[in-house]
Amino acid sequence: MISYKRNQQFTEEYPVKEAKKILNKIIIGVADMQVSDDPNVELVTYSLGSCLGLVIYDPRVKVGGIAHIMLPESKIEQKKVIENPFKFVDTGIPLLFKAAYALGAKKSRLIVKGAGCGRVLNDSNLFNIGQRNEGALRKLLWKNNVLLKVTDFGGNISRTIRLRIGDGTLLVRYNRALEKAL
Repeated sequence: MISYKRNQQFTEEYPVKEAKKILNKIIIGVADMQVSDDPNVELVTYSLGSCLGLVIYDPRVKVGGIAHIMLPESKIEQKKVIENPFKFVDTGIPLLFKAAYALGAKKSRLIVKGAGCGRVLNDSNLFNIGQRNEGALRKLLWKNNVLLKVTDFGGNISRTIRLRIGDGTLLVRYNRALEKAL
């Protein structure tokens, strides 16, 4: 049995036919983040419903990261920020960028992509968590002069995203069926 603790790196080796080599898969849990500069790593996060999956990648130094963010603003749960800043857009996203910079990424070269922010529970718009996550992200990036290159936001389906550090390929899978590159 393998146990997993928040912020602990979990890797699993598996074959990838397209690459003809073994990649290490690092799984990012809900309200968590990982950054890597290892070209043999693939970062994966599952079940992006209303949550935001933000992906950053610097193609020159091959540094990439994914954050799986749950909520837009930390001010509603200040105690939770200390325990887990990756739960919130306003605290987790800056840490994702800082972690990538620590591995040699440069803001001017970063390719930024996003997925998730859906409305998967119901269509009543009761809390609009997905829409609020997207709004908080866009506001934060705009204030910091960062542009989103590609997004796959909204809808009522869950997504899984995979980032290959070696070449920057981002794959999005919908409900275990359709998969496309972003």
